[in-house]
Amino acid sequence: MKSFLFRLYLQVMRFFARFTKINNKKIVVLNGAGRSGSNGYLFAKYVRAHHPDYPVTLVEPWPTSHLSFTTWREIGAAKFVLTTHQPFKIRKSQVNIQFWHGIPLKRMGIMANNTKARDNRRNSKLWRKTADVVCSSSDLYETLMSACVGINAAQYRKLGFPRLDALSHPVISKQQLVHDLFNVTDRQAQVGIYMPTFRYELDDQNVLDQIKTGNFLALADFDGATLNETLKKQHQYLIVKLHPYEMRLFNQLSSQFSNIAFLNNDYLVENDYDLYELLGATDFLLTDFSSIYFDYLTLDKPEIFITNYLEQYEQTRGLLMGPYEEVVPGQCVKLQDELLKALKQVAQGKDDYKNKRQYWRLLTSQASTQSACEQIFDFMTQNY
Repeated sequence: MKSFLFRLYLQVMRFFARFTKINNKKIVVLNGAGRSGSNGYLFAKYVRAHHPDYPVTLVEPWPTSHLSFTTWREIGAAKFVLTTHQPFKIRKSQVNIQFWHGIPLKRMGIMANNTKARDNRRNSKLWRKTADVVCSSSDLYETLMSACVGINAAQYRKLGFPRLDALSHPVISKQQLVHDLFNVTDRQAQVGIYMPTFRYELDDQNVLDQIKTGNFLALADFDGATLNETLKKQHQYLIVKLHPYEMRLFNQLSSQFSNIAFLNNDYLVENDYDLYELLGATDFLLTDFSSIYFDYLTLDKPEIFITNYLEQYEQTRGLLMGPYEEVVPGQCVKLQDELLKALKQVAQGKDDYKNKRQYWRLLTSQASTQSACEQIFDFMTQNY
């Protein structure tokens, strides 16, 4: 019922907004990706810096029922409507540029184990009807996306993703990042970031209870003090960036450990950063089933994968490629003891996965090495 009413709300607001006169240079970004690798936010930032004659309105969060009618008029006046999640536009004369927000690793839409056929049919129809251009990075990306939501081949353009521009050009140094988040100066610092997927989908209260008690890794043998001591001894610093839902499980977002720090959106918003503008200053990635691992390949740095809930995740939602532990270009661990050994290898500079990272990077990165933001802007302004 709630979903139906929200769709009705969108239809009503779309009707009234369509009477606004279109500005052929107006760009609206509907950002549903927050500040964690948001193609929309980063593209808006690029246009404001390099093409100020093209007015940009950034709408976030999206979708929401709390927008003013003035904002709806801004959406209705835009020639270009850029989206990070489902395609959207007010009228046919507008151009929808679909960024999406990651290379699919987890099953979604038609391919997922936990979706309804009726919703999948409606979603596929929406993509084919509304998305004028779907930005792509590779044939593999197009195959995975089409398998999940039924996009037509003609809709794709290999223009790349704005988030990868930011990943390759961090806005602050590693030393500044360590100082900001850990309040120390350490010239030997090696910084890692932990970014897990949305574990609420596991539908396992035990996992959420573990996270709530401080076991952010959700490992059976988790010991925060031992983990911190190992990190400290090796001059390693771990940034923890949980899903916003999981962040709300903590009573306070502060770490009791010297070498572990939680990163929340407050720091990003206050400094006008997107997470990917900092990610390039890190030295290794720790994740589970998040598609961030594809993006991190751009940096050619070590990746470690926590797979203790692999079987459960495959049954609940499913993954698009497997066997998972054969696919990912990094060591897989299920216990903290294994994780500590993997961290030690990273600290010592041991890297057995460089060739495998290169293999997957070639499969996922066929777009030009030119700035994705620049390519996307040139394409949409020269073709529409």
